[in-house]
Amino acid sequence: MRKSPFGLPELRKARRSGAWLLLATFVFSVFVNLLMLTGPLFMLQVYDRVLGSRSEETLLALFILVVILFTLMAFLDFARGRVLARFGARFQSLLDGRVFNAVLKRALFPRDRSEPASGLRDLETLRTLFTSNVMTALFDIPWTPMFIGAIFLFHPWMGWLATFGSATLILITLVNNWLTNAKTLEAQASSLRAQGLAEQVRRSAEVVRAQGMASSVAARWLTLRDTALGQSIKSSDWTGLFSSFSKSSTLLLQSSMLALGAYLVLQGELTAGAMIASSILLGRALAPVQQALGQWAMVQRARGAWTALSELLRSTPEDPDFHRLPTPEANISFAGVTVIPQGARAPVLRGISFYMGAGEALGVIGKSASGKTTLAKTLLGLTKIAAGEVRFGGATLDQYSPDALGAYIGYLPQEVVLFTGSIGENIARMSTEPDQEKVIEAAKRANVHEMILSLPQGYNTLIQGEDGQLSGGQKQRIGLARALYGDPVLLLLDEPNSALDADGSAALNRAVRDFKAANRGVIIMTHRPSAISECDRLLIIENGKIKAEGPRDEVLGAMVSNVHEIRKPIKKVEPQ
Repeated sequence: MRKSPFGLPELRKARRSGAWLLLATFVFSVFVNLLMLTGPLFMLQVYDRVLGSRSEETLLALFILVVILFTLMAFLDFARGRVLARFGARFQSLLDGRVFNAVLKRALFPRDRSEPASGLRDLETLRTLFTSNVMTALFDIPWTPMFIGAIFLFHPWMGWLATFGSATLILITLVNNWLTNAKTLEAQASSLRAQGLAEQVRRSAEVVRAQGMASSVAARWLTLRDTALGQSIKSSDWTGLFSSFSKSSTLLLQSSMLALGAYLVLQGELTAGAMIASSILLGRALAPVQQALGQWAMVQRARGAWTALSELLRSTPEDPDFHRLPTPEANISFAGVTVIPQGARAPVLRGISFYMGAGEALGVIGKSASGKTTLAKTLLGLTKIAAGEVRFGGATLDQYSPDALGAYIGYLPQEVVLFTGSIGENIARMSTEPDQEKVIEAAKRANVHEMILSLPQGYNTLIQGEDGQLSGGQKQRIGLARALYGDPVLLLLDEPNSALDADGSAALNRAVRDFKAANRGVIIMTHRPSAISECDRLLIIENGKIKAEGPRDEVLGAMVSNVHEIRKPIKKVEPQ
């Protein structure tokens, strides 16, 4: 079976792209670890040569040399830290866009919409590990045998003691990983569930407060939080146990090394300088192991982040390269389309077939949960088609990139979401370089220009997400302006007049007329027949199937009792 190029291979490729930085870190580490011998050698010379000869000149010369070498070591150690920081930044920058798009794509799946978007946080966790002291410890650990080998040069007994102590600490690290990894991952998962619920409650604070749900959701959140805290404490207890045991074992080992060295000095088999130098070398040999063990929780979090990020990228592959197609005509065709949303057992749309030509307005009527919104999302390419095909301008939807499809289709959803930014930026679809003239033009066509000008800062009025400073009708009209921004050839409106007043509905109808006059198309999803007064044709959906389809008046006459009220035109609003 051919392996997917997404997921783990992408992470490895991003890591390999900075291999030259890791190579530079390795080179710096070679010299840093060699310079680490400065201290033991200085001690050896002081005890065995300077004190014996009582030469102040020799002491001064050695001290000046030590200052120079330690200064060079500090510079090289700083340099490798900066190189690792750039390796981590490079790794993150290569994956930032990919992970962001994967998180956005994953949110389209109903099953994953309620889960917290941890992908970007996982990427940040990996970058933090790559720039932490753990990475420098990993580059230093391979030098542990060199320091132990230097101890062997002084005396085999001391070398074997150092070998036994280092092996013990490494064994402690491995056992720690084996016993605490699962507990750490469980604690992380529980914490993410608690964060997800808290974010949902925060976004729905008004509903929670208005419906008296605060105590209930707080109790649920506290239950999840307590579970996460309990699991975190268990994991921390185990890690702390091993860390404390490791620290005590290191101190005992260093004392044992001094005791053994003193015994050998008394036996005349070792000099006092070699005894002190061996103790320093042992401390240096054990330092990276201790450092890694002390930050083992970070390593485990990074391992979990690596696994989660790999799964996220594997399950949400990149979009293929799209051939840029010319601007399509506003004709839509559904041919035997069946849609089964992810996780659903039965189709929401069953064998939908219809055609809408350019210059027409099609009204799609149906009760709530009849399949109207799913039909809209299918046209927008947001749901996968189980059978059949949808064509826009003669080309199937999968031939358009998501950005191109979004530019050609002006979409007004049922619930308008405004993003943190100015009103003008929201109308311009959060473009970093909005076209001010097109922003104003879209606002006028949505009959919201005067309302925006009445705000303290006009189009520059800052919106802090869902802060509630705008009414539902104002949001919907700004959403309509956003749908009209640019040069869409099709207008797709899902319950467009649910929060509009008479002026807003009139502006909506005027926009529909303008689109038809420009040989463009309009599709209106609604369960209110009164919203389709400007439609030429109607399509009635019931339980995911087409119940009736044809010219508006014929369908209304056959299906609706208050035909005359629906046909009554809404008073027009003159363009501003």
